[in-house]
Amino acid sequence: MENKKVQNLAPRSAPVQGRSRERTRQILDATSELLEKVGFDDLTTILIAKAVGISVGSLYHYYPNKHAILHEMGSRWLEDIGLALDSIAALPVETLSVDDLLDRIMAAHLSVYKKQKAVLTLVQAMFAVPELRDLDTQHDELVISRMAEIFRRLGINRHIKERERLGRFYLEMTHAAFLVIVHQKGQRARRTQSDLKLVMSTWLKHQLSEAGDNGAEGED
Repeated sequence: MENKKVQNLAPRSAPVQGRSRERTRQILDATSELLEKVGFDDLTTILIAKAVGISVGSLYHYYPNKHAILHEMGSRWLEDIGLALDSIAALPVETLSVDDLLDRIMAAHLSVYKKQKAVLTLVQAMFAVPELRDLDTQHDELVISRMAEIFRRLGINRHIKERERLGRFYLEMTHAAFLVIVHQKGQRARRTQSDLKLVMSTWLKHQLSEAGDNGAEGED
């Protein structure tokens, strides 16, 4: 049953030629635009095909259903999250102040949310739609594990399970706030981002203080 689900979400074929890659891009862009306009429930392959300027039959040459298109969108967003986390891992974590580190982490992470059109609707679909749930799980596990390592490098030398708990706290706090910030403008967005930074800075400094008071904890 699981194999059938994966097969139904897979693109018909990998876009090798330039024309196919361009058509794939058009389909994904059109789907993003429609998600913002009509939402997930009213999104159909008929609407997507019309927005691209092709027949539904032609659309099915690329994707078998709307869930497959959204799965591709989610997969690409997840790849961008991974690249942002790579850039965070490349930072000189050990030598940066908490506030400077948070500025750079939040800037890299938030940029991926700003880049993705209809990110709120896409994320909601990843959480709520069974066919897309694996992407939500992958996203959470990726952020938690990578941030747990950042916290170790920062000096929170606790058991891996505890650092993963901190990674989940980071995920839950920033993920919710980023989804709000991308729909705000100007001063309102900057103030929300500043509030988030204040909360995360206070929390992280407290964790570092506790780590210093209690000493390093073993990994086993």
